[in-house]
Amino acid sequence: MLGNFTYHNPTKLYFGKDAMNFLALELVQYGPRVMLIYGGGSIKRNGIYDKVVKVLSDCGKTVVEDPGVMPNPTYAKLLQGCKIAKDSDVDLILAVGGGSVVDYAKGVASSAWCEEDPWTHYWMNGRMPSCKTIPVGCVLTMVGTGSEMNGGSVITNTDKGLKVGANFGPENYPKFSILNPEFTYTVPRYQMVAGFYDIMSHIMEQYFSGTDDNTSDYMSEALMRSLVHSSRIAIKDPEDYEARSNIMWTATWALNDAIGCGKSQDWMVHMIGQAVGAHTDATHGMTLSAVSMAYYGMILPHAVEKFKRFAINVWDVSPDGKDDMKIAKEGLRCLEGWMKEIGVALGLKELGVTEEMIPDIADSTFIIETSYKTLTRDDVEKVLKESLK
Repeated sequence: MLGNFTYHNPTKLYFGKDAMNFLALELVQYGPRVMLIYGGGSIKRNGIYDKVVKVLSDCGKTVVEDPGVMPNPTYAKLLQGCKIAKDSDVDLILAVGGGSVVDYAKGVASSAWCEEDPWTHYWMNGRMPSCKTIPVGCVLTMVGTGSEMNGGSVITNTDKGLKVGANFGPENYPKFSILNPEFTYTVPRYQMVAGFYDIMSHIMEQYFSGTDDNTSDYMSEALMRSLVHSSRIAIKDPEDYEARSNIMWTATWALNDAIGCGKSQDWMVHMIGQAVGAHTDATHGMTLSAVSMAYYGMILPHAVEKFKRFAINVWDVSPDGKDDMKIAKEGLRCLEGWMKEIGVALGLKELGVTEEMIPDIADSTFIIETSYKTLTRDDVEKVLKESLK
């Protein structure tokens, strides 16, 4: 394990069927004004909203609400949230929902008191907050992003046609997160499986980097095996508690910085997928699945040994009588087979992308350095065109 790193994750997690019992213990540590952020209203239909509001009321909190966070939260919406938070001088932001809601909450928390233009300061220039920030707590209702235990905040600027992630430091991670796997039962199947693939992509984009023998890779392989196993159960029985709890825990560990330790990482699937999302408003996990096979097909010749390891250790591909390239390609076919099995998008046409849109999507893709092959803008366009087939 050759990399140098510092690992610090301050988020406190409460996990399990009784996790909500601890919300009150956290709320009493903050002032009286709480901003309650949530999405399109599903938490009102499934009863989670009433549970949360009761705890807030019992704790004597004054609640100001910011509903209507969309699956791909926009910068315009974020500015509205910043005004609510600042005008009410809230002491805590409580995000109740999935990753988009939590990402948005972290964005509001760091932007409400920012004197610069937040989009330029955080999302384009990658700077850390120097202003007052607002603590964030989370009650998670959908898994996938890992946002409950990291500093990520992905926001779409519709005016600029960009979807970009800011990565805030540990001081801006959620202070606490409530994870009850039963709260994920009512997520629609399409969103559920998109979340499953988002988890897998998070792991793979850290795993497919470097050539050293790294403990983080062994952890990643175990998480991927667990995800594949539990996802096969969950698609047949979405209320299988054991499967959904394992998936929820895997999602958290997939992106709480732990398995990235000592890794150079490769986030180009996310960069391309986010560009697709900016132009289509498609579900995030589906944008990742739609471009993954084309991307990894391009990368594989530059990292045959790692893809071979992936095939053997994650998918139990037998190496007997096969050369390294054949084993590596068989691993990718296993990945594709699992994607078909759970029902995620396998191409961009499923998301409404047309050939005419490809140049603009390629132009808005942020290209970052990777371990095996750093893409050019033309490479991105090739991946996108291949993903249309």
